Amino acid sequence: MGVAAIDLLYWRNVKQSGAVFSSVLLLLFSLTQFSVVSVGAYLALAALSATISFRIYKSVLQAVQKTDEGHPFKAYLEMEIALSQDQISKYADKILLCSNTCMKELRRLFLVQDLIDSLKFAVLMWLLTYVGALFNGLTLLILAVVSMFTLPVVYEKHQAQIDQYVGLIRTQVNSVMGKIQAKIPGAKRKEE
Repeated sequence: MGVAAIDLLYWRNVKQSGAVFSSVLLLLFSLTQFSVVSVGAYLALAALSATISFRIYKSVLQAVQKTDEGHPFKAYLEMEIALSQDQISKYADKILLCSNTCMKELRRLFLVQDLIDSLKFAVLMWLLTYVGALFNGLTLLILAVVSMFTLPVVYEKHQAQIDQYVGLIRTQVNSVMGKIQAKIPGAKRKEE
């Protein structure tokens, strides 16, 4: 995650973080009421309305003041936006690496290379069936965005207390997992 994204999530610039947070949240709430196609079309129409209005305003202003400033978006029109072959190759390599890692991990889990890891995955999938029954994907995405903009700040302000409780929970989970592993035959983990 880049420095700019981290600054947004930690609200280093409140106006910028607020603008991004409210824009993303407004977009997601719009998607709960309208289809993706409608929201995309309305956003495109809003952007076109703004740029066309600004272009007409500048043209009228130039005619009235008899100036020769030129096209108001000239700098943006001349800007290079094409992706280079190196950039495409770099992103394709990252996607390929991520896909291969994901497929290997899923194969390992589904073919029960490690019984404990496969059981953990099964419990996670079982829990996700309940989450899926309660929330749709868009609601989960809204919750994720709200969490991304609130949890880092809360953690930063209360780091000592949170770390203490997380340590206690981790100790309890490890204790329970050790007891479960001891009772399941063939589930002993290799010493790492």
